[in-house]
Amino acid sequence: MSHHYSSKSALGRAVNEFEETAIALILGLMTLITFINVVLRYGFNTGLIWGLEMTTFLFAWLVLFGMSYAVKVTAQLGVDAVIALFNPRLRRAVGVAAGLLCILYAFLLLKGAWDYWANFANLPQTEGRWFPLGFEEMKRSSYRSWYEVIDIPMPDWLRWIEPLINEGEAYEKIPRFIPYAMLPIGASLLLFRFVQATWRVMKGEADSLIASHEAEDAIEDVRSLNAED
Repeated sequence: MSHHYSSKSALGRAVNEFEETAIALILGLMTLITFINVVLRYGFNTGLIWGLEMTTFLFAWLVLFGMSYAVKVTAQLGVDAVIALFNPRLRRAVGVAAGLLCILYAFLLLKGAWDYWANFANLPQTEGRWFPLGFEEMKRSSYRSWYEVIDIPMPDWLRWIEPLINEGEAYEKIPRFIPYAMLPIGASLLLFRFVQATWRVMKGEADSLIASHEAEDAIEDVRSLNAED
């Protein structure tokens, strides 16, 4: 079965708390909004116009949080029919190589996520096609902070961002850079988790990044019970 890894560092514990709290809040909000919409639709023939878009964004956030959380608890799936034949030392070397490739992937994903989100946040994209070589010079024509979502109205408690990022212009709907901010956040968490997981393999605390054999473990449990009978 997969094993929950408990981080010993202050940063690791803070990230754990952030991920778990965010996932719980997102699930709670999705459930609440969907429940209210069902009651309003079937009980009062109305509904929250922005409910579907909000739950769509929340679900996307949940997926992005979930991919890093899955790395933390080694819940991601993988095929290890070949590496299971290796001796422990070679298996660890393969695990480290796989971890380094995953770190590279997460790093490229973070670069792409930042470059996409930066367009909507009036922030510079990175230079370089593959590796960030710095930040591009911002031009006024490249500002995209005025882009809004379709249905979710702008709450009054967020009006303070208008003079900071939209030159004082009022938003009717929330700006896209708010929900899209989860892209670089999720990629950053994934990169952090892959670094953590690879370091565990290097220290010998694990021999791979993938989940252990839940099916085989269950079969062994059944065999043990049958042997006792």
